[in-house]
Amino acid sequence: MAENRASAYGEGVPCWVDAQLPDLAAGRRFYGELFGWTFEGAYGGSVWARKDGEPVAALAHKADGRLPTVWTVYFATPDVVRLTGRIRDAGGQVFMAPMPVGELGTAALAADPEGAVFGLWQAARHPGFGVRHKAGTFGWAELYARDTESANTFYGGLFTDALFGPEAAPDFGRAPVSDVFPVEMPPHFLVHFRVDDITAVLGAVRRLGGRVQVPPFETSYGNVAVVTDNQGASFALQQR
Repeated sequence: MAENRASAYGEGVPCWVDAQLPDLAAGRRFYGELFGWTFEGAYGGSVWARKDGEPVAALAHKADGRLPTVWTVYFATPDVVRLTGRIRDAGGQVFMAPMPVGELGTAALAADPEGAVFGLWQAARHPGFGVRHKAGTFGWAELYARDTESANTFYGGLFTDALFGPEAAPDFGRAPVSDVFPVEMPPHFLVHFRVDDITAVLGAVRRLGGRVQVPPFETSYGNVAVVTDNQGASFALQQR
């Protein structure tokens, strides 16, 4: 059963993910077989992925080859204009000012003081995930930072209730980038998708043309492996 989406996502809660890919058809084949997603057309030529009929992600065509092939996590907000102002005041950057996405909502792209990019989403007709925390859907977002104390200050100030409020049940965290990646890796968010059998799904990643970037390792939020799809977009698999 889907969540009560209209009230599910308070400010600072991860509410949506999308991937910018050079080849949408190849992305549909890869993720459709990997996670059992089905697809339908959405705003601006992108496609929505559905799991058991509920929206779980979007795939979009990367029109500019200079842009990265990447998964982006979006944090919910009731007032994206106000939040982008707070991000600037806290030392972050706004790469894409708030922009209406048809009647679905308003999106923006920002970065923290270390340059890790994330999205913001002010919902209208599209509240975000129809289902999460189940196999083949969003499970976690991890920020890999160089200065974790600065990250604590920045995100703790932006998303206090989501991280520390009385009803908080955070599904994003942070770790030093060097814990998992080479020290030269830039700070970044890594989107995690939940799986029931991480070994089997890693085999499917390889068979579909992706690769295993970091073999499974234990974390406080599950057994995790980092992979790339057949076009180079990195994401993680999470088995609780």
